Amino acid sequence: MSSRKILVTGAAGKIGTAFWQERDDKSDLRLADLDVTQLPDSAQRFALDVRDQASCIRACEGIHTVIHLAANPDPDADFMDSLLPVNIVGTYNMLFAAKAQGCKRFIFASSAQVIEGYPTDVQIQECMAPKPGNLYGVSKAFGEALASMYANDGQMTTIAVRIANVANFQQGETHSPRDVAAFISFRDVVALLNNCVEAELKGFHVIHGVSDNRYKRLSIDQSRKVVGYAPVDDGFEILEGGTQSD
Repeated sequence: MSSRKILVTGAAGKIGTAFWQERDDKSDLRLADLDVTQLPDSAQRFALDVRDQASCIRACEGIHTVIHLAANPDPDADFMDSLLPVNIVGTYNMLFAAKAQGCKRFIFASSAQVIEGYPTDVQIQECMAPKPGNLYGVSKAFGEALASMYANDGQMTTIAVRIANVANFQQGETHSPRDVAAFISFRDVVALLNNCVEAELKGFHVIHGVSDNRYKRLSIDQSRKVVGYAPVDDGFEILEGGTQSD
């Protein structure tokens, strides 16, 4: 693992928590969240409000790589009250701050909601344009476009990771075909984010975050090649009696 300093925003969320808990050496992590009481006392903690650009600039000081997870993840969130200030302005503030502080890599947690406007029987390739099905997806499509723009001068590598249905499936549970096809286990999403940190890349890239499901709503063919993503779980197999780790 690299010793480069990594800022994780939204570190108290379920993905952020899984990411820092799985790292053997946490000395290179700065964990940021609006409520730092949800983070361990032993961590390098930073109280971050992404709506405040000055706070974002301070958070990015001395950072090499930003993993930007902070957002309102509710597909039904109100646009004016939450999506605009948090998901749109907040993402702008973080990218602006990362660039201003000379960060070299920015990993943006996008979402499968970015492509929910496509028919459910269409498998989405990484090269396909966003087609949101709701305003939450629109906010994430904005983040992808902004991340692409911030990579244009070649000074910062940006990666938009379209994370799908992060869950712990158990044998015998019933889930919709869409949710199973979009399933990604916690260990797979952590491995994917680690690969995005470590991969030798330049420019802007869209990466898909689903496990190795029998049928995948989002293709991972290019994600395997670009960042070496090698998921180990299959949502269909787990529900039929296989296993997964948290």
